[in-house]
Amino acid sequence: MQFLQKLGFFCIHASVLLLLVSPLVSSSQEHTKGASSHEDNNIQKQMSHKLLFEITLHGFLLWASMGFLMPLGILAIRMSHRVECGRRLRILFYVHGLSELLSVLLATAGAVMSFRNFNNSFNNKHQRVGVGLYGLIWLQALIGFVRPQRGSKGRSIWFSVHWILGTAVSLLGILNIYTGLQAYHEKTSKGIRLWTIIFTAEFCFIAFFYLFQDKWVCIRKQGVILGSDPVRPTIDQVVLPPEKQKELVTESC
Repeated sequence: MQFLQKLGFFCIHASVLLLLVSPLVSSSQEHTKGASSHEDNNIQKQMSHKLLFEITLHGFLLWASMGFLMPLGILAIRMSHRVECGRRLRILFYVHGLSELLSVLLATAGAVMSFRNFNNSFNNKHQRVGVGLYGLIWLQALIGFVRPQRGSKGRSIWFSVHWILGTAVSLLGILNIYTGLQAYHEKTSKGIRLWTIIFTAEFCFIAFFYLFQDKWVCIRKQGVILGSDPVRPTIDQVVLPPEKQKELVTESC
């Protein structure tokens, strides 16, 4: 736990430093004037390729953050609810903490790229939702670091706030990935159907696995798990015809 706290505070300082340094770096860049028309066309072509690369990298960072690492952390902490082994419980907790930290770092890197390189006029849903999402991500991370001890008075309140905020961040992140794909299509005129299908399939799989964990124990009790020995019902659980029930009563007497 102390390791995660130290790593988290280091990541917070590093991210704040990135946010502070990036405007200074971008403001120091100057464009020369007086080039010929042919050179201007080449510069515009290079800038368009550079902008396309930056948009693609921005989308990849936010997908890795909101579409992969954050759901992975949620699945890990949900799986820990049914684990009794202390070693496995610690492993799942560290997977949750590290994946969420990496998610925050990648989201921060995507935010720095957006503020530095893109036209942030905030005239579409993707940009407006993204700004609110960045704030909620950092708020959720800070709440995670002030986790009270189990059994203390504020633990239940902290858990409720952490769960509600985490759910909101996850849903907004998924929504903003779809709006980002649409903004990418409008900006570059490139097709997004394949990426939309892939992300939708991934999201459906994660949602199914998330909900399936609650039914896992019930399914095992029903004896329908493939590849394992079925749970055989006892004589008291079998519904017999009335004639057989009378014979069993007679035999037991």
